[in-house]
Amino acid sequence: MENAKCTFALFFGNRGFFPASLMSSARKELSGALKKLGYGTLMLDARATRHGAVETPAEGAIYAEFLRKNAGRFDGVILCLPNFGDETGAVSALKDAGVPILVQAYPDELDKFDMATRRDAFCGKFSVMDVFCQYGVKFTALKPHTAHPGSAQFAANVDYFDRMCRVVKRLKNMTIGAIGARTTAFKTVRIDELALQRHGVTMETVDLSEVFARMNALKATEKKVVSKAKRLKGYTAWKGVPKKAFDSLVRLGVVLDDLAEEMDLDAMAVRCWIEMQKQLGISPCVLLSELNDRYQVAACEVDVGSAVTMHALGAASMDVATCLDWNINYGDEEDKCILFHCGPVPQSMMTAKGKVVDHAILENAVGKGCGFGCNVGRIAPMDMTFGNLVTEDGKMKFYLGQGRFTDDPIAANFFGCAGVAQIDNLQDALVTIGAAGHRHHTAVTPGHVAAPVLEAFEKYLGYEVTSV
Repeated sequence: MENAKCTFALFFGNRGFFPASLMSSARKELSGALKKLGYGTLMLDARATRHGAVETPAEGAIYAEFLRKNAGRFDGVILCLPNFGDETGAVSALKDAGVPILVQAYPDELDKFDMATRRDAFCGKFSVMDVFCQYGVKFTALKPHTAHPGSAQFAANVDYFDRMCRVVKRLKNMTIGAIGARTTAFKTVRIDELALQRHGVTMETVDLSEVFARMNALKATEKKVVSKAKRLKGYTAWKGVPKKAFDSLVRLGVVLDDLAEEMDLDAMAVRCWIEMQKQLGISPCVLLSELNDRYQVAACEVDVGSAVTMHALGAASMDVATCLDWNINYGDEEDKCILFHCGPVPQSMMTAKGKVVDHAILENAVGKGCGFGCNVGRIAPMDMTFGNLVTEDGKMKFYLGQGRFTDDPIAANFFGCAGVAQIDNLQDALVTIGAAGHRHHTAVTPGHVAAPVLEAFEKYLGYEVTSV
């Protein structure tokens, strides 16, 4: 998974009875500001239209062809209004852009109202948005209404737009692997493949028998097996883990990597019990942790919905993501609870390196010593965004919220990897989430990024979203 910033196609709107001389400086200012902020840009050649901008439908057609020829090279369009801008030309140029569009307008200066310098982009932005609405062209408009490309407000707006564009890009054409069938007891993670497919998410399946056969076929001396063993030994603490369990985890790790590469998976959801414990004597938690730590999204319990949400949240945060249980109340504190899982949390979200142990929760079902692989530890204090997905009647329905992992203590004998989450109005959120039929898991990423994810989901991807 790449976390590079987006590349934007730049559009400059012009209206002839306002000063067209502003176009040349805007082309330099906007492209220069974006380059300084780390974004890529594509611009129509300045000689392709008058002033390198778009005013008429004919010039709009030239710009539309420019976008068509560069399809796949840009993630969004920034519609820049150095002056009022012509809305009809903008519609002609951008109605089939196929990516999010940010409408940006230059501010006027209070000492430059003569006709050689007056912009009126403040008003022109309304006209563009009005006609876009009439034509059904989706767009993004942010505060303040006008912002110079060199301003801090513009930088913040582009940061938001960049995060939103990454979510749209990743979810429009996503492939997720379901590694193993859904565990019979976990009807909570049911998913509708056709609903996913209609929204651009392809789900591929692999039977665990295929996974186990691939593991058995690997030789200990193979380069990728040796490399994986080295990587895992350095990733976390293994004291007390039997060699047989470690070797099995190494082989499973190689197979999961191979499947991700062969099937070009953006994410995976793994059947993690109880066949692995009974037949192999392992739990794959530490492997999911390691995958997540290098941005290869991996959820447990074949929870495809969580994996899809993790992929989206990670796109917005430009960071790792994980899948956690809504687990335990935190005493009498109504806005706090413990979020936990057996060990898929990436170590970059933990206070320190984890430690691989036996699966204490499954001991009663599979016996002691049959579930090594849980990567235990504590989640570090940080702001976080959370959410999840259910499919219903062919629709994709999400919830999104924000909170914080605190440094509140958790008993030392608490099994797994856990953190205390503080979420405003948590009790209301839990009622809303439960009443909508959402699962016992929640996907989590560092930082507060719910706003761009929400707009990407609702406006550009057509999902239903509840904010909690």
